[in-house]
Amino acid sequence: MDTDAALDLSGESILITGGGGALGQTIVDTLRARGALVESVDLTTGVDAADPAAIDGVLDRLTDEGRLPTIVMCHAGAVGTHPLIDYPLDGFDALVRSNLRSAYVTARQAARRWTSGGMPGHLLFTTSWVAEHPWPEIGPYIATKAAITAMMRQFALELAPHGIRANAIAPGIVGAGMALHQWQTNDDYRRRAGSAIPLGALQTTQSVADACLFLCSRMASYMTGSVLTVDGGASLRPMD
Repeated sequence: MDTDAALDLSGESILITGGGGALGQTIVDTLRARGALVESVDLTTGVDAADPAAIDGVLDRLTDEGRLPTIVMCHAGAVGTHPLIDYPLDGFDALVRSNLRSAYVTARQAARRWTSGGMPGHLLFTTSWVAEHPWPEIGPYIATKAAITAMMRQFALELAPHGIRANAIAPGIVGAGMALHQWQTNDDYRRRAGSAIPLGALQTTQSVADACLFLCSRMASYMTGSVLTVDGGASLRPMD
């Protein structure tokens, strides 16, 4: 297979939620550079991915424009840090909404369009290496990522007869957002995170985007129900 041709996304319509952050923007730029028509939405653009009406509004508009997405990336999410027994319940509820509910709602609304129209499609979820590896003070975040992995596999199983696939990417400790802030300001976090990564450096946003490009391409066309772990080896080591 010609690799350049296989990675060509010209004309592919892709919707990504949570595309406004540093990681999301790198993913968007990478997919667009390969020719994809990428619609990026998040709370800053007025789209709450946990609200079915909001997602339907985006899908309606894209359908009217002749570009109903064939790939939907459920990337929206957030993280909070508190010891587990002190985690605020309102913060817990907000995290479940922003991470798990938003992924479910976005995937469900897209899948309903595809099944009713007899169309194939591909759902891509963002989980994390910590879904199976405890990490201090982010217990609810870990729980939502583990749930997303399980939910992705269920979507893959139930929707396979309709020609709809579902997969996930599990990044490691990415040098962006809160992880980068903690790396730069918290000596204990930098020591702990540094020792957790066998490859020795924070993950770049581009390495995540490259993995997303692969999953969006024809090279991944026989994958469904899979988690692509791209974490610098962090999942190889238990917590010390």
